[in-house]
Amino acid sequence: MPFADWIAANAGRLPGKTALRAETGDLSYAALARRIDDVAGALAVAGIGRGRCVAWLGLNSAAMLCTLFACARLGAMFMPLNWRLAAPEHRAMLRDCPAALLVVDTPFAGASTEHRVAPDGTPCIARGAVPAGWTPWATFIERGYGAAIGDVAVDSDSPLLLCWTSGSTGRPKAVVLSQGALDANADASVDMHAMTADDRVLTTLPLFHVGGLNIQTTPALRCGCTVTLHPKFDPDAVFDTIEQERITLTVLVPTQLEAMIMHPRWPTADLSSLRMISTGSTLVPERLIRAVHARDVPLIQVWGATETAPIAACLHADEAMRKAGTTGRAAAGCNLRIVDAEGRDMAAGASGEILVRGRNVMTGYWGDAQASVKALAGGWFHSGDIGHLDAEGYLTIDGRLKDMIISGGENISPAEIEAVLLDCPEIAEAAVVGRPDAKWGEVVVAVVVPKPGVTLARAQVLGLFDGRLARFKHPKDMLVVDTLPRSALGKVRKDDVRRLVAAQAGETV
Repeated sequence: MPFADWIAANAGRLPGKTALRAETGDLSYAALARRIDDVAGALAVAGIGRGRCVAWLGLNSAAMLCTLFACARLGAMFMPLNWRLAAPEHRAMLRDCPAALLVVDTPFAGASTEHRVAPDGTPCIARGAVPAGWTPWATFIERGYGAAIGDVAVDSDSPLLLCWTSGSTGRPKAVVLSQGALDANADASVDMHAMTADDRVLTTLPLFHVGGLNIQTTPALRCGCTVTLHPKFDPDAVFDTIEQERITLTVLVPTQLEAMIMHPRWPTADLSSLRMISTGSTLVPERLIRAVHARDVPLIQVWGATETAPIAACLHADEAMRKAGTTGRAAAGCNLRIVDAEGRDMAAGASGEILVRGRNVMTGYWGDAQASVKALAGGWFHSGDIGHLDAEGYLTIDGRLKDMIISGGENISPAEIEAVLLDCPEIAEAAVVGRPDAKWGEVVVAVVVPKPGVTLARAQVLGLFDGRLARFKHPKDMLVVDTLPRSALGKVRKDDVRRLVAAQAGETV
């Protein structure tokens, strides 16, 4: 079934069931379908049709999801913008991917107008306070009431979602995901979570990212679940919602899990309704896995990328404890390969680049044919991540291809060293990079952020590796910092970490 038809189908079979619970109130599936019709009519009146793009800058909202589904109805594309970025970054994105319409929430409208984010002539819609020359959202929607949408030819190949990569290792790129890719991703999510219409899903991750949008939210709406949508993450609100609404599924990335586990409510909160918690996006420290499992809630990991919509590998609840620390096997509908630099398949246990094939993989990068051809060479998505498969086919992430450290001719995975550091309860954050060295080529340097009130000694940190990793993998130096440089999606910017390390050594990079 095309993505565009999901909500209408559920409105037919579950008309009175609550589809969305948001700050603006509850919407049944029938009401959600009508709301999508209204937005689609307004977009059609504004000339938005097949191949045109609507950009959205705002916190999680029902209106944001309605606009995504309305774009699908019209064969248009939806481009959510990361509200954590600065206005000049938004301007660059809209220059690279021109939008036929820009919708902005009140908190971001001032900066958008001040920095002239939208190119001249782009119609701008404001949700809330309205800057001069902009159209109020309510007025925009009213123009579409009863508008004829017409018969738009939409199929699984129709491009729908333009999502930006995090830019943690370079300039962000706009990934094009088709309606079929989101449908295939939903298949993987339903299998991963054993999801049914009885599930109650809590979304706190930002919908501008495929993790917040597609790990559970859009699959849940296809299944006929009830989705509770928080504008942004707040630990107290999460505890309240889980307890009061008897949430069964949610996604929490490691930084959110850390905030939940450190919260005074964690030991006594009623988590009995949760069937599982999904996590991913970055390295998951073992201590977080142990803490969640100690509350009798399976923590299942997922691996993928913006380019894979994102589910490419995942654990299931019955595997969560036995295979803790892995990101599971190939997701439903996906194939994985581990290859060396020449593209040859690696044996079980040997590390190499992770390749993905499946209907969930992107069409390409918007406006960048060269990068698209390289990333999709041979019909496989080349992730740039390094990992290995065990004898059972479970994937462990070893790091980024670009981040691999070569010291004395040995390949060293930063992720393996970071896992040891993050297992220390006195370390809040950690990153490992290589520093140029005349004798060894590179040496390993650990950059750590201590927990509040903790003083970390060099000998203490370097001693963490004794008896745990081979001596050649041990850091030769360490640097203590207040915080790690991160992208807007929370991923550590390794290039910036290398600059910190180089500055400490009096070098330049």
